[in-house]
Amino acid sequence: MELNLTKPLVFFDLETTGVNIATDRIVEISILKIFPNGTQESKTWLVNPEIEIPAHVTAVHGITNEKVVNEPTFKELADKINEMIGDADLAGFNSNRFDIPLLAEELLRAGIDFDMENRKAIDVQVIFHKKEQRTLSAGYKFYCGKDLEDAHSAEADTLATYEILKAQLDKYEDIENSVDALSEYSAHTKRADFAGFILFDDEKKEIFSFGKYKGRRVVDVLQENPGYNSWIQQADFPLYTKKVLRQIKERMSKANEATATDTMSDEEKLKALQQKFNLR
Repeated sequence: MELNLTKPLVFFDLETTGVNIATDRIVEISILKIFPNGTQESKTWLVNPEIEIPAHVTAVHGITNEKVVNEPTFKELADKINEMIGDADLAGFNSNRFDIPLLAEELLRAGIDFDMENRKAIDVQVIFHKKEQRTLSAGYKFYCGKDLEDAHSAEADTLATYEILKAQLDKYEDIENSVDALSEYSAHTKRADFAGFILFDDEKKEIFSFGKYKGRRVVDVLQENPGYNSWIQQADFPLYTKKVLRQIKERMSKANEATATDTMSDEEKLKALQQKFNLR
């Protein structure tokens, strides 16, 4: 079954120096862009991570330090990668918990303000685990009847993930063929950030998921302890988590300004405008 798309959908896979979203780096990225009319565009880049690739990681994906030493850094590739992704929705295998968060870190580190606000995310692994509880290679065999050659090659994994999703739509009639439905079905706990440090409660309000303020709403904590945000901004948290907190704080500031304005008299409002625009 072909995908029912209203905007482009980007399948992608990363090979990295490790599994720490905040500190590890991309060594290979493969992107397969599917357009609503069915046409495709694909590109794979090797990336110099500017840090050492541990031997035990090389043993998994086969990418050595020598192989990438003369390749471009992610910062040098960032504009091309961001341009190819555009405003597309994203899909991958374990992408909600790993690939999207790590890609966001790399883009933010390169000075590109990546955001998921107007995108949907489909995690094919979640659909797979909810239905069959297997690995990517087993999933490829189960859904597509093929052996996955070159597993842990970003390009092979990306193509296999795309084929699995189409096969899943053929197999499971209860899964609607739309990005909205697939994104909803493959979502984990609702997160405000990628790493899961900030979640949404039942009323769609941000709450902390860790530490002494676990389970408490972010706005209440920041009002009670403004220094907590400063601590997080300076600590070893993912850049996207820090960005989400800054956005919440900015939202709080605007709300406070609006409240203050509502309680001002007309004369006070006029005086405030005069001061703002240096009027006499």
